[in-house]
Amino acid sequence: MQKLDKQGRAYATGKRKNAIARVWIKPGTGKISVNGRDIAVYFARPVLRMIIQQPLGVAKRTGQYDLTVTVVGGGLSGQAGAVRHGLSKALTYYEPDLRTALKREGFLTATRAWSSARNTASGKPAAASSSRSAKRVAYMECKTPRLCAASSFGRPAQ
Repeated sequence: MQKLDKQGRAYATGKRKNAIARVWIKPGTGKISVNGRDIAVYFARPVLRMIIQQPLGVAKRTGQYDLTVTVVGGGLSGQAGAVRHGLSKALTYYEPDLRTALKREGFLTATRAWSSARNTASGKPAAASSSRSAKRVAYMECKTPRLCAASSFGRPAQ
């Protein structure tokens, strides 16, 4: 089922690294506006423009939608990834049949960098985000497992 606003546009939010993009799509001629500027001005590097237009290419909808994008935070690469993520979500809201093709390419998944960012934001390094298992702690406390009578860890106690 389509999710459209009163002006007939589909809206979605995309995220990558520290960048957040708000994307509106509507049928049109393929005009892309990013923060009030043309895409060629805002994203000067061709690689970044290619990243943004990947979902349209996979869905075979190049030149069929006008995009209005506002993006904040992060660097240009993260912003391009956030726009791609938001565009993919907006396309699925406008045409739900495109979901499988976009999901297969991995465009509907936010980056895994968020989980490590969450862990480090809590004051812990990413590797220390969870406590050690009880078995591992017991094994580490017993310096020589063969002599540890409390638990054999798969070896017979001698």
